[in-house]
Amino acid sequence: MATTSASPTPTPTPTAAYKPADASGPAQNVPVPVLPEVAKTETKEGLEAFARYWFELLSYGYETGDVSHISAVTSPSCTMCERAKEVQTGWHEEGRWLGGGKVTTPAVSTNFKIGANGNYQVAVQVSQEPLSYYNPDGTLDGTDPHTANSGSLMLAVYRDGAWFVNTIEPIAG
Repeated sequence: MATTSASPTPTPTPTAAYKPADASGPAQNVPVPVLPEVAKTETKEGLEAFARYWFELLSYGYETGDVSHISAVTSPSCTMCERAKEVQTGWHEEGRWLGGGKVTTPAVSTNFKIGANGNYQVAVQVSQEPLSYYNPDGTLDGTDPHTANSGSLMLAVYRDGAWFVNTIEPIAG
């Protein structure tokens, strides 16, 4: 008599759920921002999409302390960028972590004209949630109430088939 063996039904691999940082610990399973296809093009829409993506990478750095993605598309001569990365990496060392600080870009606009040094200018309205600094034991070291919208001017170039940020400066208001 022949025996039939049923093939096991594959079970879907569970995806670990995203958990934001809080007093109990750092953020977990933070999804890495994905560069939109349009952001790979040297077009007005591509530059605006890239600018939004760059600020998503900034937000990702606050949650994870991982600045490798933003560093890959940003000049080390960008003073504001380097200061942000120092906070992000420094507060994710020795058991410390950051909570909050999510960065959003309600408005992004460029006239898509090449200016000085081959840079395109992008005006970006930036909003950031308050940032909390946690010690290894979960105690709150301090907060930074980045709640107001601010303006930033991004200077970016398109080279070797990709956008690259040379600098970001606050727009004085």
